[in-house]
This record gives sequence, C-alpha cells and structure tokens, in this order.
Amino acid sequence: MRRKEFQVEQEEELAGFLNGMSFGFLGTSDEMGLPRVTPLNFVYLEGNFYFHGSHAGGKMKSIRHNQRVCFTVADEYAIIPSYFSDPELACPATAYFKSVTAYGQAELVEDLAEKAAVLALFMQKLQPEGGYAPIDAEDPRYRSALKGVAVVRIVPEEVTAKFKFGQNLKEDARNAVTQGLQDRNGARDAETIAMMEKYCPYHS
Repeated sequence: MRRKEFQVEQEEELAGFLNGMSFGFLGTSDEMGLPRVTPLNFVYLEGNFYFHGSHAGGKMKSIRHNQRVCFTVADEYAIIPSYFSDPELACPATAYFKSVTAYGQAELVEDLAEKAAVLALFMQKLQPEGGYAPIDAEDPRYRSALKGVAVVRIVPEEVTAKFKFGQNLKEDARNAVTQGLQDRNGARDAETIAMMEKYCPYHS
C-alpha cells in the first residue's frame, strides 16, 4: 500500500525534479511478453517525456510491438542508518529519495520542428555551456540528422511520485535523523536536511 505522506501531486514539484534530472529507466515488453528495462537520457516538456536514439534496436522493436510503456526517474539523496534514531534495532534503516513513475503510450515523433525543440532541450540539459549551433529544423546542417534520428514521446496516462524525507517520523525520531545527518556531513546530507524541512511540516 502506498503511503500518502510520501505522495506528491503538484505539477511544479514534479517538473522541478524532472527538469533537474537527465537519466531514467524505460520499461517495455517484447513480442514474447518479456519485460525490458532500458536506461536512457530524457527531457520533460509540457507533461510528456521524450527520449531519442536509433530507429533500430531492441527498445524500438518492443515499442513498435506494444506502445504501452513505463518510465521511472529516481534520485537517492541519503542512506539513513538505523542507529541515527535507534541504538539497537535495524528497523529504522532506510533511504531518502525522490522518484517519479509514468505509465502511458510511446509515440514516434515525426514533425521535424518538434524533434528540433526536443533535441534543443537535451542540449540545454546535457551541454548547458553551449558551444554548438542552435538546433533548428530549417537549418540545412541539421535537416538530415533530424530526419534520421528517432525521437519518442511518452504521453502519460498515470503519473505517481514519491518524495520520502521522514514525513512518517515522530518529532523525536526526525530530530535524531537530522542530528545524525549534521554530524555525518556527507556529500548530500545538508541538501537532505533541507528537503526534510521542506516536506515535513512539523520539522523543528
């Protein structure tokens, strides 16, 4: 059963997370009904997920067979050891993270202008420093490449999100975890504390 305190429904929260991520996992099924998970880069635009690649290959073959897909993006912020809040029991050990999963239809994008806009977003995300000519469907330098690349749009029918940052903890346990993170001072521990303060309304 999905815990309500971890669910996120605001589109701006989802978009903010997804636009800050570049990597996700595409779930498809082949003609034999066997599941396939493919890691790939993506962009998020107007409620849809996009990825690109070759017209050939296993994932495209699976999509042509069955357009129903699943796409997941996740980011782990911190491992929370049990001893942060309990000196004996292993039960409190967990991880704090954000995750979004979309279920929907995969559609091949044919319009060159849409392809160009999507690929421009990829470049902004993966090469923000620039150093290339803007991708434009009318630019003859890009026209053949745009025709040759496969761009796939995932139109979600259902989106679920889980942002877990101790919302289920009582105040004493939450404060103990915060103190443990402060003492450990790992690479993302300060960021994790900030997320706890954001998503736990009674955090102190």
